[in-house]
Amino acid sequence: MIQAYSAALRTPGGAFGRRFSLVEPDTKASRTPAALAALTLTALGVVFGDIGTSPLYALREVFHSAHLQVTERNILGVLSLLFWTMTVVVSFKYVLLILRADNNGEGGLIAMMALATQAVKDKPVLRRRLMLLGLFGTAIFFGDAVITPAITVLGAVEGIDVYAPQYHGLIVPLALLILTGLFAFQRFGTSTVGKFFGPVMLAWFVALALLGLPHILQTPAVLHALNPLHALDFANQHRFLAFVALGAAVLVVTGGEALYADLGHFGKQPIRWGWYGVAMPALVINYFGQGALLLRDAAAIKNPFYLLAPDWAEIPLFALATLAATVASQALISASFSVAKQAMQLGILPRMRIWHTSVKETGQIYVPAINWALYAFVVVAVVFFESSSRLTHAYGVAVTMDMTITTVLTFFVIRHGWKLPLLLCLAATGFFFAIDVVFLASNLMKIPTGGWFPLAIGIWCFTLMLTWKQGRKLMSASLREQAIDLPSFLEAVFVNPPTRVEGTAVFLSSEPGITPNALLHNLKHNKVLHAQNLFVTVRHHERPWVSFDKRIEVEALGHHCWQVTLHFGFKNEPDVPEALQLLSKQGIVLDEMDTSYFLSRDIVMPTIGGGMALWREKLFASMHRNAAGAADFLHLPANRVVELGSKVEI
Repeated sequence: MIQAYSAALRTPGGAFGRRFSLVEPDTKASRTPAALAALTLTALGVVFGDIGTSPLYALREVFHSAHLQVTERNILGVLSLLFWTMTVVVSFKYVLLILRADNNGEGGLIAMMALATQAVKDKPVLRRRLMLLGLFGTAIFFGDAVITPAITVLGAVEGIDVYAPQYHGLIVPLALLILTGLFAFQRFGTSTVGKFFGPVMLAWFVALALLGLPHILQTPAVLHALNPLHALDFANQHRFLAFVALGAAVLVVTGGEALYADLGHFGKQPIRWGWYGVAMPALVINYFGQGALLLRDAAAIKNPFYLLAPDWAEIPLFALATLAATVASQALISASFSVAKQAMQLGILPRMRIWHTSVKETGQIYVPAINWALYAFVVVAVVFFESSSRLTHAYGVAVTMDMTITTVLTFFVIRHGWKLPLLLCLAATGFFFAIDVVFLASNLMKIPTGGWFPLAIGIWCFTLMLTWKQGRKLMSASLREQAIDLPSFLEAVFVNPPTRVEGTAVFLSSEPGITPNALLHNLKHNKVLHAQNLFVTVRHHERPWVSFDKRIEVEALGHHCWQVTLHFGFKNEPDVPEALQLLSKQGIVLDEMDTSYFLSRDIVMPTIGGGMALWREKLFASMHRNAAGAADFLHLPANRVVELGSKVEI
């Protein structure tokens, strides 16, 4: 397996490459066993990092959060609850149902939102509501992306309390040091360490199984917890405390969303093989091993994970846990970059500077603004909460909200998109929705003790998204009101044509058919027109990929002028010069060195009584002013760009 994995990494578009590119149809014929094994190994490092590190704290926190006594009946009840939570939520909901709802091979909340809104496009009110729901889920994701690095690294470093409690004061500084190094490293890209992710997590899952198995063999009575009646007995016995415990039990499925989010990176088969073949067995064995230890020694509840290990394995386990926590954190950070880029291309976040950290894989990106914003919030989380136990109060809210939103969107996809019978749709999603709501209700109780933190981050991001989206809409409306019809304008211009100069001018415009301000300013100040003129509008669609044969639309306007519309999916790289080369098939030849790109740099002017509250208009104006330039985002050559400013009132 390791040899196949290494070979796939060296091959462009191989296992790690496929993480960032469109995979082939997920059929048995499309992959050799070696390629499937390589992808499965890679998926272990990318997909299962978050859920794979939950044993560091999950079982302990169920007892601590509900203040449960460590008795045999409670141990078996809690273990049964954890096992069936993992089985129902991950194995049944995500792996069997949600993975089927792919958007041209892509997964994740943005892909699901696009599927759901497209499925109800003939119902505008419902479509807007689903869009808002999806946007809120995307915003909440960033709250999850803050908590995950903090809790996983703290959970790993807290092994110090077991092995060397006299150094307890070093836990927070050491966690901050590791996290600082991790975020500082992002600018160099993940390709140099990415090939180690799979092997590290494979070693981690093997270690989980090896730690738990001897304890299960020593106390096989723990296997009685596989019976769901123990979970029901636990719920019946404790009632309210069992409901409280659900807020911590959800920790065993944090990272379940990653199985769906990384669908486009790997395909269904590797994710299912990785889950059923490696991740789930190892997790179950480890949790049951911790339970077996507690059956023999209730005092081990202070940190049952680290106390599983024999004395000789303490240091290696501490090092491996820290590595695994770093991998889990890296996966969420990289996902944040990807989600932010998709949100930018869908017009729900302002443009930000994007660094491409690989010359081969366009998906390997670094977004400095997102990276350092996450880092700042992570530092606040570590310093404020100080321990993984306290952070668990903040963790479940974001996760359960995203789980619930995903289930709701899935209903509309399978009902209106797949046209399945209503009763079948209600049965398929209603069961999971009921479970999600119970988990969400339990976690909402944790808002005063920490759940407010990711919720505040999510609401802040949601406000930015809504403000940006509505502000762009108001800007477009204002520009349309002031706009001059392009065909009519050109007809008037060529009655008494200006001097024509050699070369091609590309005028970028947000709306087709209207005269760009850059053209007006160019004619006013330079009094010339290029030999060829392209009026280009870039369209981003609510689907992940748009193929090259559907990338470009051309309409002749006469006098060597053309209206061009470029189409990109939210996973496509919006490379305008590359797309314009497709015009050669239309007989329009562009010389790169003789092509100039004209952009309008609009200055937003907030007005009282406009379309938004004044504070939101000022916020939008600030976001627009500080957004990265369109030239970088659209991959325009810096030495061929001309920007001309104009003012727009909203």
